[in-house]
Amino acid sequence: MSESSAEAVAGVIASAAAASAGAAGGWRRATGIAGAAIGVLAAGAAAGVAVERMTVGRGMRRKARLALDSAGPYGTLRGTPGKAIADDGTELYYEVEEVEPDAGPHVSPRRRRLFGRKAPAPVTVVFSHGYCLNQDSWHFQRAALRGVVRTVHWDQRSHGRSGRGVAQTRDRVPVTIDQLGRDLKAVLDAAVPEGPVVLVGHSMGGMTTMALAAQYPELIRDRVVATAFVGTSSGRLGEVNFGLPIAGVNAVRRILPGVLKALGQQAELVEKGRRATAELFAGIIKRYSFAGREVDPAVERFAERMIESTPIDVVAEFYPAFTDHDKTEALASFQDMPVLVLAGVQDLVTPSEHSEVIADLLPECELVLVPDAGHLVMLEHPEAVTDRLADLLTRAGAVPAGATVSGYGTTGSTSSTAGPR
Repeated sequence: MSESSAEAVAGVIASAAAASAGAAGGWRRATGIAGAAIGVLAAGAAAGVAVERMTVGRGMRRKARLALDSAGPYGTLRGTPGKAIADDGTELYYEVEEVEPDAGPHVSPRRRRLFGRKAPAPVTVVFSHGYCLNQDSWHFQRAALRGVVRTVHWDQRSHGRSGRGVAQTRDRVPVTIDQLGRDLKAVLDAAVPEGPVVLVGHSMGGMTTMALAAQYPELIRDRVVATAFVGTSSGRLGEVNFGLPIAGVNAVRRILPGVLKALGQQAELVEKGRRATAELFAGIIKRYSFAGREVDPAVERFAERMIESTPIDVVAEFYPAFTDHDKTEALASFQDMPVLVLAGVQDLVTPSEHSEVIADLLPECELVLVPDAGHLVMLEHPEAVTDRLADLLTRAGAVPAGATVSGYGTTGSTSSTAGPR
């Protein structure tokens, strides 16, 4: 992105901030583009992007999106539903995928491809998703592990099928990463009351895992046998530049808190604006979610739908928590277990340098940097991510040694490789 493009985006956001103090008509004019730009911030997008116009007409693009929505299989996997109650009364939705019965010598091809012929041990793999996403963001990994090991997928508060945060809507208490750690503890108590656990977290989900460790180190010590941090950070997120030049970043940071607050207070108008500017919205999501050019358009649309479904007031509620996030000390809880740290080399939201910092603090971990991958690496290069997760489960003793994933869950690009440290 050029500096002039960044300044233009900053100007758009600044205009929205000014409009919030003006007439309703001015607000409506400003919230369309501003809502699209801010609505994907730090959720596979950021505060600005130069979007190239597609050469086909708007009507054709709309028809293509509808076709992808009706035909795309992504996000359709469902398990046994359950509900956990957070400490403030928020209802947290989760789904459980149980292990297939032991078939003896007649092992399914998928199980044999993943882990060999022996049955896996009774471990539960718990997946935590990122900001403005939901449990379906793990679609490919869920499909590959389905029936092979017990898994739990949950929606973080105010995301997906979980309820809006009670403390936020009733008591106006700000969201914190510590609260998300306590939410994960409630899910574990409800869905995995006993037995070994593997924790897998992407972006905000990885931060949630760190917050769990900071508050419940004995749980990590006694029950967690392996952990995976995917595209996440232990702190200093306020220094991320989202691929913008310094001038653009500084301009956005000066006005962003006020803009988010104003947008959150006018959620209905902003949502209308986001729908009206869907094409710009899609371009922003693609820029900050994926790095390669060969991602399946249905996968791109799948990511767009997940992010679109997050209300702007939820976006506004959560954003300040990331600036305050610092769980560097909590990483010590993971030193005595197998750990996977994985990131896309071209991640603009939580740059791979943040994963390298985590790896430096966990010298025995496996660090995997995936070339040509952005923030949603588990959707962009699912085979690389699933393969490393299978290796992690094997190293943790959760499953017998066996072959890793091959040819399972492609998004249209077969050129990705992952390089361990």
